[in-house]
Amino acid sequence: MSEYAALVSIDWADQKHAVCLMDQRTAKREHTIVQHSPAALQEWAQSLRRRFAGQPIAVCLEQSRGPLIYFLLQYEFFVLYPINPATLAKYRQAFSTAGGKDDPSDADYLLDLLQHHRDRLRVWRPDDQKTRTLSLLMEQRRRLVNDRTRLSNRLTAALKGYFPQILGWFEDIRTQLVCDFLTRWPQLPLLQKARPATINQFLRSHHSTSKVTNARRLAEIKSAVPLTSDPAVITASVLNVKVLVAQMKTVIAAISEYDRNIEALCLTHDDYQLFVALPGAGLIHAARLTAAFGSDRSRWHSADQLLRFSGIAPVIERSGKQFRIRWRYFCPKFFRQTFHEYAAQSIQDSFWARAYYHSQRAKGKDKQAAIRALAFKWIRIIWKCWQTRTPYNEVVYLESLRKKGSSLLTFAADY
Repeated sequence: MSEYAALVSIDWADQKHAVCLMDQRTAKREHTIVQHSPAALQEWAQSLRRRFAGQPIAVCLEQSRGPLIYFLLQYEFFVLYPINPATLAKYRQAFSTAGGKDDPSDADYLLDLLQHHRDRLRVWRPDDQKTRTLSLLMEQRRRLVNDRTRLSNRLTAALKGYFPQILGWFEDIRTQLVCDFLTRWPQLPLLQKARPATINQFLRSHHSTSKVTNARRLAEIKSAVPLTSDPAVITASVLNVKVLVAQMKTVIAAISEYDRNIEALCLTHDDYQLFVALPGAGLIHAARLTAAFGSDRSRWHSADQLLRFSGIAPVIERSGKQFRIRWRYFCPKFFRQTFHEYAAQSIQDSFWARAYYHSQRAKGKDKQAAIRALAFKWIRIIWKCWQTRTPYNEVVYLESLRKKGSSLLTFAADY
């Protein structure tokens, strides 16, 4: 007897879904099209519940996130087997060398994978609600950070064209201070008409209280010379800066709102304290690591599984006399980025991480390769802490390195 009453594959699309179903009792395949609407999807799911009396049904599809997944999670009798789209593409190429693609055919191929290779697929078990919420918040926050970077680059380019002094007066233009400054004084002539006391009061009201820095700014403002006096350039540039500053202020406020929600959620998450104990983690890195590892400790049976999935572990290619090692092209990019960025941050706050990074650079590796090598070691350490629910302790780890006679400590002493 099969563990499932039926096998279902779904080739997802924006407007409609190609569905292939095989009843395990008859082994016959049925093809249907389900419209992508809440009513149509609900009617389809309820019909399967009635037909198979609520027995488990295996569902294979190409995604592990999105509207279809969110819908399927409502039904306890669906057991989900998400696969990488690249897996389906390679499988399709094995039988369709011409490169053709059709949704019903893809649904058939997905069902083949589910029927004949289910032992190689992994059941997708969603994390708990807090972890899933945190994961979505972190990814959305990252998009906002990317938006802030793009706006910053455009704003910098605009200021270089007519008001470059701003870039020398402020170290970071991605702040509320600079946005408000440019809103009030979008060009140098207007700024120079303002009284020094007014400018100084404005800076202090925005928490820029260094007397030395403010005095330098005031002196440079007084003696500054405009880059251009062309009315066409100034008119267009002022309007461009006004628009960019408005967008920047919105993004800055949005990131702050996300940070408040993330912090409130992290303080109630059972695993957050494990990750915030890591050197240099802070709120954001600890939250990203919490979301990356998830709440299901059976998901990663070993650190090696996590290393491969994250894309941090390299790929070995052997063919005859040829041998090479390269990094993984296909992996969750945000997932890999989480470990890579934390490893880079840890160099400043962890004694052994800093020593290991410099030892890798001394071997001739470039910066990014050295950080990936450090991330490889961090994943092994963090996975063990996560499995045993034991917060990381730098002193304990250094002592273990000393007992093993690690050459890393010798390098650190010389460095």
